[in-house]
Amino acid sequence: MNPAIQLEHVSKHYKGKIAVDDLSLTIEEGSVVALLGPNGAGKTTTVSMTLGLQQPTSGTIRLLDGSPQDRHVKNRLGAMLQDVNVIDGLKVGETIELFRHYYTNPLSMKQLLKLSDLEAEKGKMATSLSGGQKRRLNFALALAGDPSIMFLDEPTVGMDVTSRRTFWEAIREMAGSGRTIILTTHYLEEADAIADRIVVVNNGRLIADGTPASIKASVSGRTLSFTAGAGVTDETVRRLPGVRRTDWHGRRVSIVSDDTDLLVKAIVLHELEAKDIEIRSGGLEEAFQQLVHHEAKEQEFERR
Repeated sequence: MNPAIQLEHVSKHYKGKIAVDDLSLTIEEGSVVALLGPNGAGKTTTVSMTLGLQQPTSGTIRLLDGSPQDRHVKNRLGAMLQDVNVIDGLKVGETIELFRHYYTNPLSMKQLLKLSDLEAEKGKMATSLSGGQKRRLNFALALAGDPSIMFLDEPTVGMDVTSRRTFWEAIREMAGSGRTIILTTHYLEEADAIADRIVVVNNGRLIADGTPASIKASVSGRTLSFTAGAGVTDETVRRLPGVRRTDWHGRRVSIVSDDTDLLVKAIVLHELEAKDIEIRSGGLEEAFQQLVHHEAKEQEFERR
């Protein structure tokens, strides 16, 4: 396959702060790539530079064997960014028609309304749409030019369950037609289900790159979770054998351990107040947390 996107030693500095740090990445045509990272990791800045909306401080970016600034390249790009804006005074159909005229070979109005599930809203004012509907309209606008490369930055934020399901069905259809899709999302189950490649960044650096299966296989240990009683503290839990990391959500605690059988025995032996105990193998969420945690420890070591 030919490379659709190439980033070579790309960095971006803001007033002395490094947002993207010497990032090199090649994405092949027809692939679906999830760009993951915690808040402030550099994902949105990377997408913005790749689209040509910002210039890198150093390094080079090429798309479809051209520059992001080239007209013939822009004509083959589609982007659905986090910010949701609509044009005052235009109906849904009018907004889509306006964007169709920006491109050489646009998709038809009928296709765009169907893919975005906005057929019933065609005659409504764009400003009257709900938040989720506005995001679907932005999706239609991103698709207007029948793009070869699609950028989806947190695309399903604000969508209800039904809208999210319809959206991902449309994305799978697009992926099946050979388009290159780059997405960022905090819904890791979505990334796991749709992407054939996972790229993880933190502090502007590339820290992992592989298939969802290979990323998940990097997880060491399993996760045991339970609802802790009022007398159970994080200190109490961390004194148990084999505990590598704890995460609390209210009174629900998740424990990463290399030996969950030993951990269960210790909970019983110490008579800890633990309800609704669950054990699961490492998934993408666990792999992501471990990768970010490990990278943060390395950064701390480098600063010493």
